[in-house]
Amino acid sequence: MRNAITPLLLVATCPCLAQVPVVDATTIRGKVMCGYQGWFRCPGDAANMGWVHWSRDSARIAPDTLTFEMWPDMSEYPEAERHVAPGFTHPDGSQATLFSSDSAAVVRTHFEWMREYDIDGAWLQHFAVDLPGGPLEERYPSRRRVLEHVRAAAQSAGRAWALSYDIAGMPTERIYDVVTADWKHMVDEAIVADAQYLHEGGRPVVQIWGFYHGIQTNRMSAQLANRLIDFFAEPGPYSAFLVGGGDWNWRACPDPEWPVFVHRFGAYCPWNIGNYTLDDAGVSHASTHYWPDDKAECDREGVLWIPVVYPGFSWDNLMQKPPGTTRIPRRKGQFLWEQFLRLRELGVDTAYVAMFDEVDEGTAIFKVTSAPPVEGHFVGYEGLASDAYLQVVREGIALLRGQREPVAEAPVGP
Repeated sequence: MRNAITPLLLVATCPCLAQVPVVDATTIRGKVMCGYQGWFRCPGDAANMGWVHWSRDSARIAPDTLTFEMWPDMSEYPEAERHVAPGFTHPDGSQATLFSSDSAAVVRTHFEWMREYDIDGAWLQHFAVDLPGGPLEERYPSRRRVLEHVRAAAQSAGRAWALSYDIAGMPTERIYDVVTADWKHMVDEAIVADAQYLHEGGRPVVQIWGFYHGIQTNRMSAQLANRLIDFFAEPGPYSAFLVGGGDWNWRACPDPEWPVFVHRFGAYCPWNIGNYTLDDAGVSHASTHYWPDDKAECDREGVLWIPVVYPGFSWDNLMQKPPGTTRIPRRKGQFLWEQFLRLRELGVDTAYVAMFDEVDEGTAIFKVTSAPPVEGHFVGYEGLASDAYLQVVREGIALLRGQREPVAEAPVGP
């Protein structure tokens, strides 16, 4: 198996990190990277937009306004980055706090965790609605600051990073112009020329999420898809290795043009979140039965297949549903571990972990407390340590690289 970490490659620009192993960002192959939302904001932070992505009311946070499922373990964040959440206390009576992603220290903490747990890096979600020309372009200055924090953190922690455009919520007629204009800025400003920006075949890698068929919030068509592919395939300064992100059942799409354009991607990343089955005992397992055929077709067409693995799911607060009604149980790491075992069987060493910091939909793998505030409904890590899923991902990466033997039970501490 390919080992994506080059142990002797050092961060030349930071002598204090001379012993930090640096991920080889010259190839996407052999990389296991996490999706990184970076979209949380708090009152008093640099963005000054209020409780964004923590609450449906930016002016206040309360049990009836919550939009997230999991309370982050705040113990390792710098004191200055812990924003008091009024009215929320942990079971021991201590004041609960939350973080803002619009902070260099917060992003640096996250990338240090990636380094500590051998995660290759992050796909930075770059939401088209927040970009110039998008309906929420007033958020762009904050979004751009997060990007700069990611650049710096990736460099200091020796991780790879890449842009991942998400077109959700964008008017169809604006998608092409907004995405391509932003990419031109990224190239012209040499953002994607960073030493730790992910490349493949000498070209920068870029991902676009949104190749979903018939979804109203992602108004994608085969015509628009081919237009975007043509832009990134055109030889010249803006050429890129394009990773498409979209339907898990793309091969069965009723539009005959759909699988055709998927064959044109450099890589395809099928979103598998929420796709699961129940066994005879009623236990949930991620659906992976279609993976061999997906991989075989992508291999045949010269497309790199990048499967998405996820630890479980829950969005009761976001969707304002009764507690527990939307949950796909994590089974103390077993749900995620089974997906890594399946990829090992298929000989796959490149994967997308969804997600690093996504507590809104309950797919986060970063440090989460199993002792959340008593006010409101939250999902923890079933009594496991706050770093339990970082442990599972670390061991899963080692498994895919042939650096450890497979075992049936998820290798996670208490």
